[in-house]
Amino acid sequence: MKKYSPVIAILLILNMSCLPTISLAEPPENSARAAVLMEVETGRVLYEKNPHEKLPMASTTKIMTAILALENSQLSDIVTVSSNASGVEGSSLYLAVGERLTMEQLLYGLMLRSGNDAAVAIAEHVGKSQEGFADMMNKKAREIGAINTHFMNPHGLHHENHYTTAYDLALLSTYAMGTSSFRKIVSTKYYKIPWQGQPWDRVLMNKNALLWNYEGAEGIKTGYTKAARRCLATAAVRNDMELVAVVLDCQPWFDDSATILNYGFSHYEMKKIFTRDESLGEIPVKNGFDKKVDIILKDDITLPLAEGELDRLGIVLKHPEILEAPIRAGSRVGSIEIILDDELIISKDLYTASNIKENTFPANFRNLIRQWIANLGQELTP
Repeated sequence: MKKYSPVIAILLILNMSCLPTISLAEPPENSARAAVLMEVETGRVLYEKNPHEKLPMASTTKIMTAILALENSQLSDIVTVSSNASGVEGSSLYLAVGERLTMEQLLYGLMLRSGNDAAVAIAEHVGKSQEGFADMMNKKAREIGAINTHFMNPHGLHHENHYTTAYDLALLSTYAMGTSSFRKIVSTKYYKIPWQGQPWDRVLMNKNALLWNYEGAEGIKTGYTKAARRCLATAAVRNDMELVAVVLDCQPWFDDSATILNYGFSHYEMKKIFTRDESLGEIPVKNGFDKKVDIILKDDITLPLAEGELDRLGIVLKHPEILEAPIRAGSRVGSIEIILDDELIISKDLYTASNIKENTFPANFRNLIRQWIANLGQELTP
Protein backbone atom coordinates (compact mmCIF):
# COMPACT_ATOMS: atom_id res chain seq x y z
CA MET A 1 0.00 0.00 0.00
CA LYS A 2 1.44 3.34 -1.07
CA LYS A 3 2.14 5.80 1.72
CA TYR A 4 1.10 9.43 1.56
CA SER A 5 1.72 12.35 3.87
CA PRO A 6 -0.78 12.36 6.76
CA VAL A 7 -3.63 14.77 7.12
CA ILE A 8 -5.03 15.70 10.53
CA ALA A 9 -8.74 16.34 10.97
CA ILE A 10 -9.85 17.96 14.23
CA LEU A 11 -13.51 17.71 15.23
CA LEU A 12 -14.87 19.36 18.37
CA ILE A 13 -18.02 17.67 19.66
CA LEU A 14 -19.43 20.96 20.97
CA ASN A 15 -18.71 24.64 20.53
CA MET A 16 -16.72 25.27 23.68
CA SER A 17 -17.71 28.96 23.79
CA CYS A 18 -21.23 27.79 24.67
CA LEU A 19 -20.14 25.65 27.60
CA PRO A 20 -21.07 26.52 31.18
CA THR A 21 -18.35 26.92 33.77
CA ILE A 22 -17.54 23.54 35.33
CA SER A 23 -16.78 23.40 39.03
CA LEU A 24 -14.06 20.94 39.82
CA ALA A 25 -14.56 18.46 42.66
CA GLU A 26 -12.41 18.89 45.73
CA PRO A 27 -9.49 16.43 45.71
CA PRO A 28 -9.61 13.71 48.36
CA GLU A 29 -7.77 14.53 51.58
CA ASN A 30 -5.11 11.98 52.47
CA SER A 31 -1.85 11.59 54.37
CA ALA A 32 0.13 9.86 51.62
CA ARG A 33 3.43 11.33 50.57
CA ALA A 34 2.53 10.27 47.02
CA ALA A 35 -0.69 8.89 45.55
CA VAL A 36 -2.32 8.12 42.20
CA LEU A 37 -5.81 6.99 41.19
CA MET A 38 -5.89 5.38 37.74
CA GLU A 39 -8.74 3.92 35.67
CA VAL A 40 -7.65 0.50 34.44
CA GLU A 41 -9.12 0.32 30.90
CA THR A 42 -7.70 3.62 29.66
CA GLY A 43 -4.90 4.33 32.12
CA ARG A 44 -6.36 7.79 32.72
CA VAL A 45 -5.16 9.38 35.97
CA LEU A 46 -8.15 10.66 37.94
CA TYR A 47 -6.21 11.95 40.93
CA GLU A 48 -2.54 12.48 41.70
CA LYS A 49 -0.32 13.74 44.49
CA ASN A 50 3.45 13.90 43.93
CA PRO A 51 2.95 11.19 41.27
CA HIS A 52 6.53 11.13 39.98
CA GLU A 53 8.47 11.40 43.25
CA LYS A 54 10.88 8.46 43.55
CA LEU A 55 10.20 6.57 46.77
CA PRO A 56 10.88 3.12 48.26
CA MET A 57 8.03 0.67 47.62
CA ALA A 58 8.55 -2.16 50.15
CA SER A 59 6.62 -5.34 49.33
CA THR A 60 4.53 -3.76 46.57
CA THR A 61 7.67 -4.83 44.68
CA LYS A 62 6.08 -8.28 44.60
CA ILE A 63 3.57 -7.10 41.99
CA MET A 64 6.40 -7.15 39.47
CA THR A 65 7.74 -10.44 40.87
CA ALA A 66 4.33 -12.02 40.23
CA ILE A 67 4.08 -10.51 36.74
CA LEU A 68 7.37 -12.08 35.68
CA ALA A 69 6.57 -15.42 37.29
CA LEU A 70 3.25 -15.65 35.46
CA GLU A 71 4.79 -14.63 32.13
CA ASN A 72 7.90 -16.81 32.33
CA SER A 73 6.81 -20.02 34.04
CA GLN A 74 3.88 -22.38 34.46
CA LEU A 75 1.75 -22.51 37.60
CA SER A 76 2.48 -26.24 37.71
CA ASP A 77 6.28 -25.75 37.74
CA ILE A 78 7.99 -27.39 40.72
CA VAL A 79 10.31 -24.99 42.53
CA THR A 80 13.00 -26.25 44.90
CA VAL A 81 13.82 -23.88 47.77
CA SER A 82 17.49 -22.88 48.05
CA SER A 83 19.41 -21.86 51.17
CA ASN A 84 19.30 -18.26 49.92
CA ALA A 85 15.51 -18.34 49.82
CA SER A 86 15.11 -20.17 53.12
CA GLY A 87 17.27 -17.74 55.02
CA VAL A 88 15.93 -14.39 53.76
CA GLU A 89 14.83 -11.95 56.46
CA GLY A 90 11.42 -10.38 56.99
CA SER A 91 7.95 -11.76 56.19
CA SER A 92 8.24 -15.47 55.63
CA LEU A 93 6.50 -18.72 54.76
CA TYR A 94 9.25 -20.49 56.73
CA LEU A 95 10.33 -22.43 53.67
CA ALA A 96 12.91 -25.16 54.32
CA VAL A 97 15.98 -25.81 52.20
CA GLY A 98 15.09 -28.44 49.60
CA GLU A 99 11.33 -28.00 50.06
CA ARG A 100 9.42 -28.38 46.79
CA LEU A 101 6.32 -26.35 46.02
CA THR A 102 4.48 -25.45 42.84
CA MET A 103 4.84 -21.99 41.36
CA GLU A 104 1.14 -21.45 42.05
CA GLN A 105 1.57 -22.21 45.75
CA LEU A 106 4.55 -19.86 45.97
CA LEU A 107 2.63 -17.07 44.25
CA TYR A 108 -0.16 -17.31 46.82
CA GLY A 109 2.48 -17.21 49.54
CA LEU A 110 4.08 -14.22 47.84
CA MET A 111 0.94 -12.12 47.44
CA LEU A 112 -1.14 -13.12 50.49
CA ARG A 113 1.50 -13.70 53.17
CA SER A 114 4.10 -11.45 51.47
CA GLY A 115 6.73 -14.16 51.89
CA ASN A 116 10.21 -12.84 51.13
CA ASP A 117 11.45 -16.41 50.98
CA ALA A 118 8.84 -17.15 48.32
CA ALA A 119 10.03 -14.10 46.38
CA VAL A 120 13.63 -15.34 46.30
CA ALA A 121 12.59 -18.90 45.39
CA ILE A 122 10.53 -17.53 42.48
CA ALA A 123 13.35 -15.22 41.37
CA GLU A 124 15.92 -18.01 41.34
CA HIS A 125 13.59 -20.32 39.43
CA VAL A 126 12.64 -17.75 36.77
CA GLY A 127 15.79 -15.62 36.55
CA LYS A 128 18.40 -18.23 37.62
CA SER A 129 19.59 -15.76 40.26
CA GLN A 130 18.29 -12.73 42.14
CA GLU A 131 20.54 -10.49 40.06
CA GLY A 132 19.30 -12.00 36.81
CA PHE A 133 15.72 -11.62 37.96
CA ALA A 134 16.29 -7.97 38.90
CA ASP A 135 17.51 -7.36 35.34
CA MET A 136 14.28 -8.91 34.07
CA MET A 137 12.27 -6.71 36.43
CA ASN A 138 13.90 -3.53 35.17
CA LYS A 139 13.49 -4.52 31.52
CA LYS A 140 9.81 -5.30 32.05
CA ALA A 141 9.27 -2.01 33.91
CA ARG A 142 10.60 -0.09 30.89
CA GLU A 143 8.36 -2.10 28.55
CA ILE A 144 5.31 -1.19 30.62
CA GLY A 145 6.35 2.46 30.78
CA ALA A 146 7.47 2.65 34.41
CA ILE A 147 10.56 4.68 33.51
CA ASN A 148 11.13 6.09 37.01
CA THR A 149 11.28 2.67 38.68
CA HIS A 150 14.36 0.60 39.50
CA PHE A 151 14.50 -2.84 41.13
CA MET A 152 17.37 -4.42 43.05
CA ASN A 153 15.56 -7.46 44.48
CA PRO A 154 12.31 -9.45 44.16
CA HIS A 155 10.91 -8.75 47.65
CA GLY A 156 11.28 -5.05 48.43
CA LEU A 157 13.63 -5.11 51.42
CA HIS A 158 15.24 -1.68 51.52
CA HIS A 159 17.99 -0.72 49.10
CA GLU A 160 18.79 2.87 48.15
CA ASN A 161 18.60 2.00 44.44
CA HIS A 162 15.27 0.20 44.78
CA TYR A 163 12.44 2.68 44.17
CA THR A 164 9.31 3.54 42.23
CA THR A 165 6.75 6.35 41.93
CA ALA A 166 3.04 6.34 42.66
CA TYR A 167 2.36 6.73 38.94
CA ASP A 168 4.71 3.90 37.93
CA LEU A 169 3.29 1.56 40.55
CA ALA A 170 -0.21 2.31 39.28
CA LEU A 171 0.97 1.43 35.76
CA LEU A 172 2.45 -1.87 36.97
CA SER A 173 -0.70 -2.66 38.97
CA THR A 174 -2.97 -1.89 36.03
CA TYR A 175 -0.85 -4.09 33.78
CA ALA A 176 -0.87 -6.95 36.28
CA MET A 177 -4.64 -6.85 36.71
CA GLY A 178 -4.93 -7.63 33.01
CA THR A 179 -3.81 -11.20 33.79
CA SER A 180 -6.61 -13.44 35.06
CA SER A 181 -4.28 -15.58 37.22
CA PHE A 182 -2.86 -12.51 38.93
CA ARG A 183 -6.34 -11.11 39.52
CA LYS A 184 -7.50 -14.41 41.02
CA ILE A 185 -4.54 -14.64 43.39
CA VAL A 186 -4.64 -11.09 44.75
CA SER A 187 -8.41 -11.19 45.33
CA THR A 188 -8.19 -14.42 47.38
CA LYS A 189 -8.74 -13.97 51.12
CA TYR A 190 -7.54 -17.37 52.37
CA TYR A 191 -5.38 -20.10 50.87
CA LYS A 192 -3.71 -23.29 52.10
CA ILE A 193 -0.38 -24.69 50.99
CA PRO A 194 1.47 -27.77 52.29
CA TRP A 195 4.01 -27.48 55.09
CA GLN A 196 6.73 -30.05 54.68
CA GLY A 197 7.53 -31.88 57.92
CA GLN A 198 4.48 -30.53 59.73
CA PRO A 199 1.15 -32.29 60.44
CA TRP A 200 -0.78 -29.20 59.29
CA ASP A 201 -0.88 -26.92 56.25
CA ARG A 202 0.19 -23.31 56.03
CA VAL A 203 -2.98 -21.21 56.19
CA LEU A 204 -2.50 -17.88 54.46
CA MET A 205 -4.67 -14.82 55.06
CA ASN A 206 -4.50 -11.85 52.70
CA LYS A 207 -3.04 -8.81 54.46
CA ASN A 208 -5.16 -6.36 52.46
CA ALA A 209 -7.98 -5.38 54.85
CA LEU A 210 -9.92 -3.67 52.05
CA LEU A 211 -10.85 -7.09 50.66
CA TRP A 212 -13.11 -7.49 53.69
CA ASN A 213 -14.50 -4.00 54.18
CA TYR A 214 -14.50 -2.15 50.85
CA GLU A 215 -17.23 -2.86 48.29
CA GLY A 216 -15.77 -4.15 45.02
CA ALA A 217 -12.17 -4.53 46.28
CA GLU A 218 -10.07 -7.01 44.27
CA GLY A 219 -6.55 -6.70 45.70
CA ILE A 220 -3.68 -5.89 45.22
CA LYS A 221 -0.66 -5.68 47.59
CA THR A 222 0.47 -4.21 50.89
CA GLY A 223 4.04 -3.23 51.71
CA TYR A 224 5.96 -2.02 54.75
CA THR A 225 9.53 -1.33 55.75
CA LYS A 226 10.87 1.27 58.20
CA ALA A 227 12.27 3.26 55.28
CA ALA A 228 9.27 3.01 52.95
CA ARG A 229 6.66 3.06 55.73
CA ARG A 230 3.22 1.87 54.67
CA CYS A 231 2.58 1.40 50.95
CA LEU A 232 -0.50 -0.02 49.27
CA ALA A 233 -1.78 -0.74 45.78
CA THR A 234 -5.52 -1.42 45.67
CA ALA A 235 -7.95 -2.33 42.87
CA ALA A 236 -11.73 -2.09 43.06
CA VAL A 237 -14.67 -2.34 40.64
CA ARG A 238 -18.04 -0.60 40.79
CA ASN A 239 -20.57 0.16 38.06
CA ASP A 240 -18.39 -1.37 35.32
CA MET A 241 -15.46 0.89 36.23
CA GLU A 242 -12.22 -0.53 37.64
CA LEU A 243 -9.85 1.75 39.53
CA VAL A 244 -6.36 1.27 40.93
CA ALA A 245 -5.31 3.41 43.90
CA VAL A 246 -1.68 3.65 45.00
CA VAL A 247 -0.44 5.30 48.19
CA LEU A 248 3.22 5.49 49.20
CA ASP A 249 4.39 6.43 52.71
CA CYS A 250 0.86 6.56 54.09
CA GLN A 251 0.19 5.70 57.72
CA PRO A 252 -3.64 5.32 57.39
CA TRP A 253 -3.12 3.31 54.19
CA PHE A 254 -6.47 1.49 54.12
CA ASP A 255 -8.57 4.49 55.12
CA ASP A 256 -6.85 6.86 52.72
CA SER A 257 -6.99 4.36 49.86
CA ALA A 258 -10.74 3.97 50.46
CA THR A 259 -11.13 7.76 50.45
CA ILE A 260 -9.29 8.06 47.13
CA LEU A 261 -11.31 5.24 45.58
CA ASN A 262 -14.54 6.80 46.82
CA TYR A 263 -13.55 10.04 45.11
CA GLY A 264 -13.13 8.19 41.81
CA PHE A 265 -16.37 6.26 42.02
CA SER A 266 -18.32 9.35 43.12
CA HIS A 267 -17.10 11.75 40.45
CA TYR A 268 -16.44 9.58 37.38
CA GLU A 269 -18.36 7.05 35.32
CA MET A 270 -17.61 5.13 32.14
CA LYS A 271 -19.03 6.71 28.97
CA LYS A 272 -18.98 4.93 25.59
CA ILE A 273 -17.65 7.38 23.00
CA PHE A 274 -17.30 5.15 19.93
CA THR A 275 -18.32 1.58 19.11
CA ARG A 276 -16.24 -1.15 17.51
CA ASP A 277 -16.68 -1.25 13.69
CA GLU A 278 -18.41 2.15 13.71
CA SER A 279 -17.34 4.22 10.68
CA LEU A 280 -15.34 7.27 11.71
CA GLY A 281 -14.96 8.62 8.20
CA GLU A 282 -13.78 7.78 4.69
CA ILE A 283 -10.49 7.96 2.82
CA PRO A 284 -10.46 8.37 -0.99
CA VAL A 285 -8.96 5.42 -2.90
CA LYS A 286 -6.88 5.74 -6.05
CA ASN A 287 -7.05 3.07 -8.77
CA GLY A 288 -9.68 1.00 -6.98
CA PHE A 289 -13.01 -0.49 -7.98
CA ASP A 290 -14.37 1.48 -5.01
CA LYS A 291 -13.46 5.14 -4.76
CA LYS A 292 -13.37 5.34 -0.96
CA VAL A 293 -12.96 3.14 2.09
CA ASP A 294 -14.43 3.50 5.59
CA ILE A 295 -12.10 3.72 8.58
CA ILE A 296 -13.12 1.94 11.79
CA LEU A 297 -12.00 0.93 15.27
CA LYS A 298 -11.37 -2.67 16.32
CA ASP A 299 -12.51 -1.97 19.90
CA ASP A 300 -15.00 0.27 21.66
CA ILE A 301 -13.70 3.49 23.17
CA THR A 302 -15.11 3.96 26.66
CA LEU A 303 -13.73 6.69 28.92
CA PRO A 304 -14.00 7.57 32.62
CA LEU A 305 -15.50 11.05 32.65
CA ALA A 306 -16.67 13.48 35.29
CA GLU A 307 -19.79 15.59 34.93
CA GLY A 308 -19.37 18.12 32.12
CA GLU A 309 -16.30 16.52 30.57
CA LEU A 310 -18.13 14.75 27.73
CA ASP A 311 -19.00 18.10 26.14
CA ARG A 312 -15.39 19.26 26.34
CA LEU A 313 -13.82 16.40 24.41
CA GLY A 314 -11.91 17.06 21.21
CA ILE A 315 -11.33 14.41 18.54
CA VAL A 316 -8.29 14.24 16.28
CA LEU A 317 -8.22 11.84 13.32
CA LYS A 318 -4.80 11.20 11.80
CA HIS A 319 -4.71 9.32 8.49
CA PRO A 320 -3.40 9.63 4.89
CA GLU A 321 -5.13 12.00 2.48
CA ILE A 322 -5.55 9.18 -0.05
CA LEU A 323 -4.88 5.43 -0.29
CA GLU A 324 -3.96 3.38 -3.34
CA ALA A 325 -5.56 0.05 -4.19
CA PRO A 326 -5.28 -2.82 -3.56
CA ILE A 327 -6.37 -2.44 0.07
CA ARG A 328 -6.98 -5.22 2.58
CA ALA A 329 -9.66 -4.98 5.24
CA GLY A 330 -8.13 -4.51 8.70
CA SER A 331 -5.07 -2.60 7.50
CA ARG A 332 -3.87 0.02 9.96
CA VAL A 333 -4.19 3.45 8.37
CA GLY A 334 -3.87 5.95 11.19
CA SER A 335 -5.11 6.81 14.65
CA ILE A 336 -7.79 8.63 16.60
CA GLU A 337 -6.90 10.80 19.58
CA ILE A 338 -9.37 12.03 22.18
CA ILE A 339 -8.35 15.20 23.97
CA LEU A 340 -9.77 16.92 27.04
CA ASP A 341 -8.65 20.50 27.70
CA ASP A 342 -5.41 20.00 25.72
CA GLU A 343 -4.68 16.71 27.54
CA LEU A 344 -4.48 13.50 25.51
CA ILE A 345 -6.86 11.02 27.14
CA ILE A 346 -6.55 8.06 24.77
CA SER A 347 -5.17 7.13 21.35
CA LYS A 348 -6.39 4.17 19.28
CA ASP A 349 -5.44 2.79 15.87
CA LEU A 350 -7.75 3.14 12.87
CA TYR A 351 -8.27 0.35 10.32
CA THR A 352 -9.77 -0.09 6.86
CA ALA A 353 -13.25 -1.61 6.92
CA SER A 354 -13.20 -3.52 3.61
CA ASN A 355 -11.14 -5.01 0.79
CA ILE A 356 -10.76 -2.93 -2.36
CA LYS A 357 -9.35 -4.49 -5.52
CA GLU A 358 -7.05 -2.63 -7.86
CA ASN A 359 -8.72 -1.27 -11.00
CA THR A 360 -5.90 -0.64 -13.48
CA PHE A 361 -5.12 -2.12 -16.90
CA PRO A 362 -2.12 -4.19 -15.66
CA ALA A 363 -4.10 -5.52 -12.70
CA ASN A 364 -7.14 -6.34 -14.81
CA PHE A 365 -4.95 -8.01 -17.45
CA ARG A 366 -3.26 -10.17 -14.77
CA ASN A 367 -6.66 -11.15 -13.38
CA LEU A 368 -7.84 -12.05 -16.89
CA ILE A 369 -4.81 -14.29 -17.46
CA ARG A 370 -5.30 -16.00 -14.09
CA GLN A 371 -8.97 -16.64 -14.88
CA TRP A 372 -8.08 -18.01 -18.35
CA ILE A 373 -5.50 -20.40 -16.83
CA ALA A 374 -8.00 -21.54 -14.19
CA ASN A 375 -10.67 -22.19 -16.82
CA LEU A 376 -8.17 -24.03 -19.04
CA GLY A 377 -7.22 -26.27 -16.15
CA GLN A 378 -10.85 -27.18 -15.56
CA GLU A 379 -11.30 -28.07 -19.24
CA LEU A 380 -8.22 -30.33 -19.21
CA THR A 381 -9.29 -32.17 -16.05
CA PRO A 382 -10.72 -35.61 -17.07
